[in-house]
Amino acid sequence: MENLFSYSPMAYEMVSHVLTLGFAVMLAALFYFILTMRTVAPRYRISSVLSVVVMVSAFLILYFQQTSWVNAFQFNAATGLYERIGDADTFSNGYRYLNWLIDVPMLLFQILFIVEISRRQRNNLRNWFFFSGAMMILTGYVGQFYETTNTTALLIWGAISTGFFIHVLFLIRRVITEGSIGLPAEAAKVMNVIWWLFLVSWMLYPGGYLMPLLLNSEAGVVGRQITYTVADISSKVIYGVLLTQVAQIRSKAEGFEAEAIPSYASGD
Repeated sequence: MENLFSYSPMAYEMVSHVLTLGFAVMLAALFYFILTMRTVAPRYRISSVLSVVVMVSAFLILYFQQTSWVNAFQFNAATGLYERIGDADTFSNGYRYLNWLIDVPMLLFQILFIVEISRRQRNNLRNWFFFSGAMMILTGYVGQFYETTNTTALLIWGAISTGFFIHVLFLIRRVITEGSIGLPAEAAKVMNVIWWLFLVSWMLYPGGYLMPLLLNSEAGVVGRQITYTVADISSKVIYGVLLTQVAQIRSKAEGFEAEAIPSYASGD
């Protein structure tokens, strides 16, 4: 859809800025997860490691998507618009799907290392998370190629993707409900927040997918990139921070003392 329109300077800059915000937040969060890794007990650190993997992946791919946007359009002084001129590259949301294919399984695996479940349950849920998460992204990836040519195909592939999406929601709800049993009250409260964050932030993605049908215009392009970026920040960064909080609460309840950060002040 993005390649069908010419853009006012405001619309063009809004998309460029929101994509820049996306990869900048991922970079900042990368340092957060690295620096807080030793504030949780060793048994929970794999969740922080997965957050680091997610942040690196999201930063790199969103950076390339922002570059793709900048290279796809040139300013035409005669019209006062940003247009695709000559051999300009096409802009593609495929970068996001590539990022999601890497990140979604990691995001789903993370929570399995924070809650109290058996190894057998963890392995079973990991396999289902990988299968349904990957199929959700792959079917959506196929569907988005039809957004400007075949509405029926777009909706069919979107419906298939939604089936896997519902299965992921069912599994994550089960993990949070069963995994919260026996947690400290404060940690259980954060887990409930995680469920609502997960539900709301992941619901934004179908809206972005259907944007060509809902608002096929310059405003729809801006709206889609804002929607996807807000969803990415919520479902990756805020989600990871909340999981870290649960791990910190559990670690403290188990008697773990966070490793002191070395002081480099004069005389220390």
